[in-house]
Amino acid sequence: MAATMESQSHTPEPVAQPPLDDNRPVIELDGLSVKFGQRQILKDLRANLRGRAIGLLGPNGAGKTTLIHTLLGFHPADAGTARIFGHDIVTDDPKQILAQIGYMPERDSFIAKMTCVHFVRLMGELSGLPPEVALERAHEALFYVGLGEARYRTVDTYSLGMKQLAKLAQAIVHGPRLIILDEPTNGLDPPTRTRMIRLIREIRDSGQARIMLSSHLLRDVEECCDEILVLKDGYIAAHCDLEEERKANRKFLEMEMRGDTHAFIEEVGKLGCEYALTGDRRLKLVLQEGVEIRDFYRLAAQHQVQIRRLNFKKDSLEDIFLKAMESNGQSQVGV
Repeated sequence: MAATMESQSHTPEPVAQPPLDDNRPVIELDGLSVKFGQRQILKDLRANLRGRAIGLLGPNGAGKTTLIHTLLGFHPADAGTARIFGHDIVTDDPKQILAQIGYMPERDSFIAKMTCVHFVRLMGELSGLPPEVALERAHEALFYVGLGEARYRTVDTYSLGMKQLAKLAQAIVHGPRLIILDEPTNGLDPPTRTRMIRLIREIRDSGQARIMLSSHLLRDVEECCDEILVLKDGYIAAHCDLEEERKANRKFLEMEMRGDTHAFIEEVGKLGCEYALTGDRRLKLVLQEGVEIRDFYRLAAQHQVQIRRLNFKKDSLEDIFLKAMESNGQSQVGV
């Protein structure tokens, strides 16, 4: 297995495409709605997604897979539309749109007894590459993901981790501008998961393509994405720039003290910090703008109070996600 995990130091060269415009949205959702029979699955989605890596989150049944499949043209829009790099999924040529997208599905979709290099070549040809170019790029993509030494083996002999890497290879073989990854680390052991995350981040940082990452693992999204879209019951429950949201979130402190704390706590209140006592020796508070940790140590020294323990915490992606789940499912928070 070690031999199969070696890779070249650079990504495959992209197929010639117009340069990516950082000011243009990657995906525009313009009142997008989708029905299955009489059941409304996606409900008037409106958002402009601009991130280098966009995290798509939501509980089971929220509409994540339906949104992905609608962007890929598998499901027609019931109302509204979406645009990918300005191309309308309802009115524009679907072949032009799909040529710009690489898709790594959650479920395996390999052809029995086909070698991996021929499978990836086939996916390249279906994406519009000439056969000779598709074969050359299949070799490059498989070396890049770490399957170069195993590329002539049939995919049915691969481990789960190798199959996931093969799916990533076929998603990038034609040099897409948008790569949609559906549960890319599902079922992976820790070393293979680490490699997958590193590859995703390399692609993101290369600037050659944008990424949409759908995962039920918040850790994956937090490590890779700079923008998130949270769906709930077919609505957008939250949409934010993850880094800006982290900066804007209030900072929480938990403090354990020893000594005569009464005067110390009064001085903390004068700093403008909201606080709550939990027992005689523990204090929870919200750190206000302009107040630093050293201010508490200064006050503690003045009042002969020992700060025995101090935990500093900002809202995590989990906090943002849980807040979205507590909403009514119809509030759309945009950036």
